[in-house]
Amino acid sequence: MSDAFFHPVSGMELPRFAGVPSFMRLPQVPLDDPRCDAVQVGIIGVPWDSGTTNRPGPRHGPRQLRDMSTMIRAENGATGVRPFEMVNCADLGDVGPNPADIIDSMSRITAFFEQVIAKDIMPLTAGGDHLSSLPILRALGAKAPLGMIHFDSHTDLFHSYFGGTMYTHGTPFRRAVEEGLLDPKRIVQIGIRGTAYDSEDIDFAKSTGIRIIRIEEFFDRGVADVMAEAREIVGDGDTYVSYDIDFVDPTFAPGTGTPEVGGPNSFQALQVVRELEGVNIIGADLVEVSPPFDASGGTAFLGVSIMFELLCVMARRIAT
Repeated sequence: MSDAFFHPVSGMELPRFAGVPSFMRLPQVPLDDPRCDAVQVGIIGVPWDSGTTNRPGPRHGPRQLRDMSTMIRAENGATGVRPFEMVNCADLGDVGPNPADIIDSMSRITAFFEQVIAKDIMPLTAGGDHLSSLPILRALGAKAPLGMIHFDSHTDLFHSYFGGTMYTHGTPFRRAVEEGLLDPKRIVQIGIRGTAYDSEDIDFAKSTGIRIIRIEEFFDRGVADVMAEAREIVGDGDTYVSYDIDFVDPTFAPGTGTPEVGGPNSFQALQVVRELEGVNIIGADLVEVSPPFDASGGTAFLGVSIMFELLCVMARRIAT
């Protein structure tokens, strides 16, 4: 049972459009606050998109995600889970990046998450572009390689861009495998689709044992069957979940930098997360929400709805 201090403000007490926004209307607790020692799940913003190679904007994602998250309520209507009553949750604020220096920013992000782990807090992160995942994994996977369930329309397994740029939002998981942060045989990537420059990323996946489930296979087999395989691949070991909003069809999530048509709808976007039940999740992220391409906030609202589903699965894992 969670401490009442960590319960979100109800829309019946303060209208959703009022007050200072925090993730899901939870208390904002800095890492140096003594009350942070009681936090079990920390929601963290990484407002950084220096790895973006085409349309920038995800650096503004955490702010819009916070604002739209005021619509999240206490209970999951599909599963009945009430995560805020099960575990102590808090908004731990944003990691302050260096927008002029990719390497320094990654060091800052890793250092922040090392503090989170030292306090035994499970992180749920709002990006930021997908390069944000690499410095997070450097903290979470420092002791042993992790498994990963990755929802995306792109593999993010490329070696480099423009002849030698090693750190972009298209390379984080190639680096993570090379650095021993991820076990390639415990990685499954779901929803991959779209045109390609070449097959370099797919060839790397095949050579290392990474399982790619393209969108055609996803639709042929259905959510339940695909996710059963995903759970089998990661097994009982520590697992990270990374969710790029462009996994979802741009009809439902236009606010992203590299959209790909032919993806799942918003209901299926939630379904796949509910099927993570039983996975030994140690952290998760939702990345690539780009507010300049969806000022209405619809993409961000879908993003925080996905984050709430992730939170429900994470809370159940902690509580049991």
